[in-house]
Amino acid sequence: AKAAGADDLAGARLASSGACVACHAADRKMIGPSYRDVAAKYGGNADAHALLMQKIRKGGGGVWGAMPMPPNPAVSDDDLKRIVDWILAGAPAPG
Repeated sequence: AKAAGADDLAGARLASSGACVACHAADRKMIGPSYRDVAAKYGGNADAHALLMQKIRKGGGGVWGAMPMPPNPAVSDDDLKRIVDWILAGAPAPG
């Protein structure tokens, strides 16, 4: 449980930094969907992890509205995994 908590904290910290916060929040819609809404939409999808990693890396649009999400090619694979793990866990508040 301790390792999962550390991963949650890392994922939350990464998703709350950089360009992500301009459009996303854990618990409310902004320009893009909340992370919790993303978790609810993709939570039952076996391919969700790979799909969300690709969407974050390459960008995308049309799923949540007309505003496209810009690509994030500089995010490392490890950081992407932490972010997506945190999102799919329901974007829990750290702590």
